[in-house]
Amino acid sequence: MQGTFHQPGARRRLAAGLAAVTLSLLLAACIFAPGKFTSQLDLRKDHSFAFRYTGEILMVPMMKSDKEEAFSPEACHDEETYEDRACTSEEIANQKAEWEKQREEKKKSDAQAAQMFLGGMDPSNPESGKELAAKLHRQAGWNKVEYIGNGKFDVDFALSGKLDHDFVFPTMEGFAMSNAFVQVSLRQDGSVRVDAPGFGPPSGGAAMAGMMSGMAKSEGADENGPTAMADGTFTITTDAQILANNTDEGPKPGPGGQALTWPVNPRTKAAPTALLKMAP
Repeated sequence: MQGTFHQPGARRRLAAGLAAVTLSLLLAACIFAPGKFTSQLDLRKDHSFAFRYTGEILMVPMMKSDKEEAFSPEACHDEETYEDRACTSEEIANQKAEWEKQREEKKKSDAQAAQMFLGGMDPSNPESGKELAAKLHRQAGWNKVEYIGNGKFDVDFALSGKLDHDFVFPTMEGFAMSNAFVQVSLRQDGSVRVDAPGFGPPSGGAAMAGMMSGMAKSEGADENGPTAMADGTFTITTDAQILANNTDEGPKPGPGGQALTWPVNPRTKAAPTALLKMAP
């Protein structure tokens, strides 16, 4: 009786396509992630501000998974009954050859997509981390930038001034796009909204990336992503009126006014957010 195996090429091409789309979404939604850190934002009602971030920043495309992808043969089926049957050695060899081909194609497409999002920087090159550290050190606020390896940077960023425009951290010269850890947005009514999407769980594009990452899990997606390494605190101190916030305990006495503090770790349920009323 003649037999056949379920077409692995079509399924693996679909999975490779999903993985490529997933990578693009992940890069757009999460190029950088926090590691171990502390961060403070001081906002005064006279519109002066001071922001600081000390600790680790993780560059997701440069991080390598500890998991090694392994070939696993797919089920073979009888072409008449469609019941599972043992694959022949030739069928397994064909499956493995197809799997290796798809894996190499995926590596190439991933590298091309990563370089597109990273301004031409090759994330597989160990020297790229050092080059990025040198570029960041030239920018205002980056007092310390040291590349540790495996996508991890040890940084000390501090910037202060007058809040007469929106503020976003981090911004990196030469990058077409970058996900924000902290965003400070001015409103016409004199209020200021603070959002820290980089200190919370995936949402929006990141949530879509996570969903598609789950769909492509069979192709070696890392279940222990870089967000699992977040371990820090984000604090806002202010003498302005606090109109809204999503801390668990609300405002407490702080330097020159009140303080809002959020723990940031893999168990964080929502990204920190607050709304303050500044002086006219």
